[in-house]
Amino acid sequence: MEKTANDIVTLARAQNRYTTLEYIDAVFSDFMEFHGDRYFGDDLAVVGGVATLDNKPVTVVGIQKGRNLPENIERNFGSPNPEGYRKALRLMKQAEKFKRPVITFINTAGAYCGIGAEERGEGEAIAKNLLEMSDLQVPVIAIIIGEGGSGGALALAVADEVWMLEHTIYAILSPEGFASILWKDGSRSKEAAELMKITASELKELAIVDKVIPEVMNGELLEQEKINRMIHKALQGKLTELSKLDTEDLVEKRYQRFRKY
Repeated sequence: MEKTANDIVTLARAQNRYTTLEYIDAVFSDFMEFHGDRYFGDDLAVVGGVATLDNKPVTVVGIQKGRNLPENIERNFGSPNPEGYRKALRLMKQAEKFKRPVITFINTAGAYCGIGAEERGEGEAIAKNLLEMSDLQVPVIAIIIGEGGSGGALALAVADEVWMLEHTIYAILSPEGFASILWKDGSRSKEAAELMKITASELKELAIVDKVIPEVMNGELLEQEKINRMIHKALQGKLTELSKLDTEDLVEKRYQRFRKY
């Protein structure tokens, strides 16, 4: 039976979904994590560092959720503060300096909206990521592995290609938020999910995302190892393709990708 958009919202938020660190461990080798934004502190909702993909150095950055309550508290439920986005940008600019491709993994309901985050410049941090990523001189691939919520997700998704796993979502806000704004009734979130065009298949059809990585084959859920291998192979092929472009063409194609919206 075909899944509804609300079914996919539930699957995208599932506690047992692979996290960024698990994907890094499964897809890459020799990962060395870096910490801190060199301004305020180290946001554990964002992880990143240098790894190798088939013996070639890459920079990997992602939003990390926990698998249980203590982990989620430590990771702020995957909602980054401004220092998390500044850490991500620091690593991406470092990648540009050393000519390493950038791969991002995204799973967040959105940036943290606390008073402290606003005081430390949450909006400016996200906006600066959008500006700087649009002009990065190295290949960038973004992969949505759970929720892709609002500017908190977009701050890591200004990429040459954006991919989604089959049971993930990418939206300007949550279905609950959409329903609350449109109908003043958050309980109509299921109805909102069907209207919002937030699933991977819908966004692929609209050319918002470039690739959907399957999680089901012939009606059966794929083993996680199979999904990991597909991501690994797809990254190999796409990075090889993007590396053949000269820098000017790479940046222009990225610019045109987002201008067409």
